[in-house]
Amino acid sequence: MADTVIKATDLNLAFSTDDGQVEALRDVNLDIRKGEFVSLIGPSGCGKTSFLRVVAALESPTGGALTVNGMRPDEARRARAYGYVFQAAGLYPWRTIAANVRLPLEIMRYDREERNERVRRVIDLVGLSGFENRFPWQLSGGMQQRASIARALAFDADILLMDEPFGALDEIVRDHLNEQLLSLWRRTGKTIGFVTHSIPEAVYLSNRIVVMSPRPGRITAIIESDLPDERPLEIRDSPEFIAIARRVRQELRAGGFDD
Repeated sequence: MADTVIKATDLNLAFSTDDGQVEALRDVNLDIRKGEFVSLIGPSGCGKTSFLRVVAALESPTGGALTVNGMRPDEARRARAYGYVFQAAGLYPWRTIAANVRLPLEIMRYDREERNERVRRVIDLVGLSGFENRFPWQLSGGMQQRASIARALAFDADILLMDEPFGALDEIVRDHLNEQLLSLWRRTGKTIGFVTHSIPEAVYLSNRIVVMSPRPGRITAIIESDLPDERPLEIRDSPEFIAIARRVRQELRAGGFDD
């Protein structure tokens, strides 16, 4: 079995609010193995993003344990173990695409020559060559999100955490970026943790689909995909794809969410 790179054991997360305690995660147990593409799916407020934020050391668990490459999340952050792609591209409008992608490398004090080489490589990887000197407002929403992915890839972390990066895009653009992300994953072999509300997106992209319940967020099912690595969009019409999507939908309903 491949090495486990993200391991959650009886993980709990609660917040204090003016209305009292909010339990975001309860007793979450999950192993994500090296090179996997794992999607977390569930209704809004089920803890999908909270789980990703704990992995990224943006939230501290209130119970249980979580490790990234055998380290605490804050240690993994300092070791540059992962890149994080947020729901919005979050590009600085006064910086060109290349300058936005270069920003984390500047913060990490990479030398100029290596910065330029890394920026060139990841911009090419996400299909934005020729747009390096454009500003974000000159690009479509899909191209901006590709630039955000390039920025997360710039320092070549082995783990990519993606918090519903395509949720605000129209279906045609989303399909295109799903194809590109799948191709990028196959070429790089990175471990990807992906949050989505879309059943077709989760099934199309993933090795495994983690189904979560309404709050408090718990894992109610982990569904393995036996789809081939090569997945044209047309695979979504196949009986195999439809069967996995049906199971995900059934597990969501069994967990207390009726779509």
